[in-house]
Amino acid sequence: MKVSEILQVKGNILFTITPDTLITEAASVMEEKDIGSLVVMEFGTLVGVLTFREVIRALDKQTGSLGNGTVRKFMDDHPLTVTPETEVNEVRRMMLEKHSRYLPVMDAKVLLGVISFYDVAKAVLEAQSFENKMLKAYIRDWPVEESEE
Repeated sequence: MKVSEILQVKGNILFTITPDTLITEAASVMEEKDIGSLVVMEFGTLVGVLTFREVIRALDKQTGSLGNGTVRKFMDDHPLTVTPETEVNEVRRMMLEKHSRYLPVMDAKVLLGVISFYDVAKAVLEAQSFENKMLKAYIRDWPVEESEE
């Protein structure tokens, strides 16, 4: 299974912000939309990702207040990315090794979407469920051998 298949199922809703957005505004958008990440775009180019992890770090650095800082100050400005052709097992490895819960999907310099750890887990579970159903159907329909007498 490839990333492109996950994106097809997930849909194409994508929330972006600029690096000059106030961190408080970004946190409000994340809460309002019930999302864990925002893609940071500047002049049509991916420049970073802001996740709930960076928001928590901002709170910690500023002793419990987000203050008036901008997203640029707190975002991950070198996020891992994948392509539509990346295999899901590679995505799983990357997410586990780098502790990344969200990966932007890029086709050259074009942002196609973001996949989350949840999206990957759901896709793998659905694929395994389908495979299990097919195997069970195959076993049920196994031809009975006639005994030789």
